[in-house]
Amino acid sequence: MITEVTKLLGIQYPVIQGGMAWVAEHHLAAAVSEAGGLGLIGASAAPAEWVRNEIREAKKLTDKPFGVNIMLMSPYADEVAKVVAEEGVKVVTTGAGNPEKYMELWKNAGIRVIPVVASVALARRMERAGADAVVAEGCESGGHIGETTTMALVPQVADVVKIPVIAAGGIADGRGMAAAFMLGAEAVQMGTRFVASKEAVVHENYKQLVIKAKDIDTRVTGRTTGHPVRAIRNEMTRHYLELEKEGAPFEELEKLTLGGLRRAVVDGDVKTGSVMSGQIAGMVKDEKSCKEIIEQMMNEMEELLKGAPARL
Repeated sequence: MITEVTKLLGIQYPVIQGGMAWVAEHHLAAAVSEAGGLGLIGASAAPAEWVRNEIREAKKLTDKPFGVNIMLMSPYADEVAKVVAEEGVKVVTTGAGNPEKYMELWKNAGIRVIPVVASVALARRMERAGADAVVAEGCESGGHIGETTTMALVPQVADVVKIPVIAAGGIADGRGMAAAFMLGAEAVQMGTRFVASKEAVVHENYKQLVIKAKDIDTRVTGRTTGHPVRAIRNEMTRHYLELEKEGAPFEELEKLTLGGLRRAVVDGDVKTGSVMSGQIAGMVKDEKSCKEIIEQMMNEMEELLKGAPARL
């Protein structure tokens, strides 16, 4: 399928894997790219040399384009920004900050820059700064979220920017993908669905909690602190929400979640760890390879779009 995003990134299908911290490492990124999408290595708050090694390991597994997601609040962001240029990474997505100061470096290295945005204003600013596309991420997503839903955000962003828009949040199958395209997107980004892929190197406890989740099983913590995070409900989220309701100070809330994602993803502690997941977890019923996930999505969307005139 050819779209503005597939042409921009040199990929076969308009499917991008989210740069999830502790989840999006080189095995998953390479598998998604090999399957025709764009895989991402999640740099998160990792040191630059860890990111460099992940990039080199991914190159051993695929010769297709893949990218790195850089969390701009990371203390290593400056070093990681240089590493992706030095290592010839094709695409950088960014979150938790403004990438403008790195634009010249990345553009000179031939990198496509795609910031993740949760508002129309930020999308406009990123276009002015030279972004090649934006990911409009709705609050259905897992992890750190904004306030606007994908259904409302994507068309509003698509209406005001000339660069391609990638939809994220609440997408796990061909129906969600078709809807995203109808809203004005040129591709989709998925995180939660790829957590339940065979190539995702995450603890089985984490993977199974996503697969067993129901539609109402995610909770958003941190709204009072200005840092809302969506995760599957467990002992940690219940305790956090109770403390929030009681007006606990930020430091006490922060202490509760410190290292929580790593505990869930790596150690399998799905009781006191942070099991970040989107609302779409309720639709994820099984584990498939990245190739199977992407091909099934594309087939579903094709059938839906073929039949659309007959249903209207």
